[in-house]
Amino acid sequence: MDKEEILYFLEHPDEEEKLFRKADEVRKNRCGNDVHIRGIIEFSNYCCRNCRYCGLRRDNVNLNRYRMEEREIIDLARRIAATGIKTIVLQSGDDFHYTRRALCRIIERIKQNDDVAITLSVGERPFDDYRAFKLAGVDRYLLKHETANSDLYGSLHPGQTLEQRLKILAFLRDIGCQIGSGNIVGLPGQTCDDLCADILLLEKLDPDMSSVGLFIPQHDTPLSNTPAGDLQTALRVLALARTATQDAHIPVTTAIVTADPETGLVRGLRAGANVIMPDFTPETCSREYAIYDNKIRITLQEAKEAIRTTGRTVSKTRGDSLKQNSCTYRDIGTGKA
Repeated sequence: MDKEEILYFLEHPDEEEKLFRKADEVRKNRCGNDVHIRGIIEFSNYCCRNCRYCGLRRDNVNLNRYRMEEREIIDLARRIAATGIKTIVLQSGDDFHYTRRALCRIIERIKQNDDVAITLSVGERPFDDYRAFKLAGVDRYLLKHETANSDLYGSLHPGQTLEQRLKILAFLRDIGCQIGSGNIVGLPGQTCDDLCADILLLEKLDPDMSSVGLFIPQHDTPLSNTPAGDLQTALRVLALARTATQDAHIPVTTAIVTADPETGLVRGLRAGANVIMPDFTPETCSREYAIYDNKIRITLQEAKEAIRTTGRTVSKTRGDSLKQNSCTYRDIGTGKA
């Protein structure tokens, strides 16, 4: 897609049904009718970063912090696998309490008894950690670029840079990990040009998975009084991401469902998504994973019902990457359109 076409659809909500039909056709032709269910375990809400929009930020002293024990994580992963789910997503804040060795031990023990893929999402780590995770059995790594505007990225992520994040994504791909990236729609100060740059970056990066989130404020952050992003814009960005990245796996993110608890899953699937990620985190922990306010908990039953409603089928496979190509950091560039 070129910039003019992307901007046209971003700026003309009256054309969104045409866009959704186009995206859904691309999804059908490139990904088929299967919807992949990934089971999430949010095993820690500690974070050493201080991102200005996230409730897990280091300076949020009002959050009740938790860490799941290794055995608890492993046992829960095995219970998820017993339901027939073929991908386990292990997610946390940037919590270095879980050392390289500890995370490798968790990964290895989950993979010992179950034929599942493991997606890891634990933020920015030393490159040697990523290499060790891959050797331990990690199949995929999720690290969203959040915004392709490097200045906006820096203002929202104190002490971090978009350049470093893109280097990490390229390194992960180079060592054989399937990579997931994506953006947040509705960030304060974000423009249509920024969203266009996000989509063009995803097209260039060509990740195995693309994720489109929605900014929702959290009451204990510096952006607590900032209006939430627009759901319809997020759905258009999702559809554009499908059209741009073609055969990437694209989830209906929890933020989209939080903005529309009744029909968000179905609307996301009809806009081009082919993945749903139910939350299996113990409820006592899940309510404290407060990255934004009123975060919805997607259940396995709700995921299956949305799939039936759209006339699709639940995948019985691991849902590995459909991509045939790869790129390096030099190909990705700085993320500017």
